Amino acid sequence: MSSAENLLPLIVEPEQLAAHLGDDRLLIIDVPLRAESHLEGHVPGAVFLDFRRLMRGSGDVPNEVPGPEALSQLFSSLGLTRDTHVVAYDDEGGGWAGRLLWTLELIGHNRYSYLNGGIHAWRQAGQAVSREVNEPTPSNYEAKILRPEIAIDRLELQERLGSKDFAVWDARSPEEYRGEKGNNRHLGRIPGAVNLEWTQAMDPERGLRIRDYAELITELEALGLTPDMEVVTHCQSHHRSGFTWLVGKALGFDNIRAYPGSWGEWGNRDDTPIEK
Repeated sequence: MSSAENLLPLIVEPEQLAAHLGDDRLLIIDVPLRAESHLEGHVPGAVFLDFRRLMRGSGDVPNEVPGPEALSQLFSSLGLTRDTHVVAYDDEGGGWAGRLLWTLELIGHNRYSYLNGGIHAWRQAGQAVSREVNEPTPSNYEAKILRPEIAIDRLELQERLGSKDFAVWDARSPEEYRGEKGNNRHLGRIPGAVNLEWTQAMDPERGLRIRDYAELITELEALGLTPDMEVVTHCQSHHRSGFTWLVGKALGFDNIRAYPGSWGEWGNRDDTPIEK
């Protein structure tokens, strides 16, 4: 399904989404960091998703992707069908919404959009909010990992380090990147990784929308990240990097991948190379 056949573009503005409210092909999903945000007011018709359902929640790497069975249950409970166009948003500028869209891409469901800026931009644009709780109509969605190439695991990442045209975008804070803070066995960064904190790609003046594309591309190029490269993005749990993955996609980085294990896995092992 090409984006030309999609109901809405990848990055959708509040006014564009408002014009499509009520379309039964749309599934609007609010995946906020603060659950209360949904109750305080959401896009009319939006259903609530607890972000914790986007992670495995147990095992050595609890932030890893849930298995196909759990993903099937998740997307069936949300009422997803093959023809549904998902619009995701959150209350923090795109972290969990990005993780959700990345997960959809992983299972080969590419009819999706991000509400630029989420609820902040929606409110700033003067759009109506609702406090009505919307219960999705369950479906029978069978999720399979159809696009495994948009994820990278620790072993492949370790093998690729230092390759030409390969780069790692660390979306954590500069303090975490420099190894000055963190709650892991080891602090620091993946060797050769470059740092642009996820919030640096948001425009606080414009309701946390993605910043000017030309400026962002210039900043990323200065760090050595160009759209023709294979770029892997990560953070601590692939939450902040849900947004940087989405930004890369919006900027035309066709080969942007994410490392769902992130520093939660890399920094808690004794056999992974680390730079400080």
